[in-house]
Amino acid sequence: MAQEKAFEIILDTIKHKSAMKQQVYRNTLRVFGYLKESLKDLVRDINEKLIHDDVDDNIKVEHKTRGSFETQIKVAGDILIYHMHTNIFQFDKSHGMYNSSYIKEDEQRAYCGVINIYNFLSDSLKYNRLNDSGYLVARIFINKDMHFFVEGKRQLGFLYNDFIHSVIDEEKVREILESTILYTLDFDLLTP
Repeated sequence: MAQEKAFEIILDTIKHKSAMKQQVYRNTLRVFGYLKESLKDLVRDINEKLIHDDVDDNIKVEHKTRGSFETQIKVAGDILIYHMHTNIFQFDKSHGMYNSSYIKEDEQRAYCGVINIYNFLSDSLKYNRLNDSGYLVARIFINKDMHFFVEGKRQLGFLYNDFIHSVIDEEKVREILESTILYTLDFDLLTP
């Protein structure tokens, strides 16, 4: 009898929890697709404007996709790396989101896919300076309902933090990309 109960729990978990995690993964992959396309468009738009405005030829924005789960842009002296994690995460029960009615109605909404955004100096990568630090600029969290929030530095942490009401789409992705680029351009090196 106990073995039958365990078997039923296994089946139920696969049918509900595993299926939900696959949905979160597909949503995150879809958003990462939006991100890659939007980056291409943004880089094209910036470069066209730089050429039109006759800006120094050495100043241009470059885009590279490095596999299915990583893409990057070079902006001035920085490289922003956008990386989609392939696993799904649940927030710790102590996280503030568990106080919201949105999560209380359905705790599966607390499972999210993650897209990490890192900032490195382009020379650190170019010259293989392994001891140079990079920064985690932001993390985009997407759940099964395509709701999202961004955890990040400065404006990134408060512009996109309405998890209950915010649904991610191509327009929101473009806004987040522009915000991460603005943050990076505004972040200057400090001498030690």
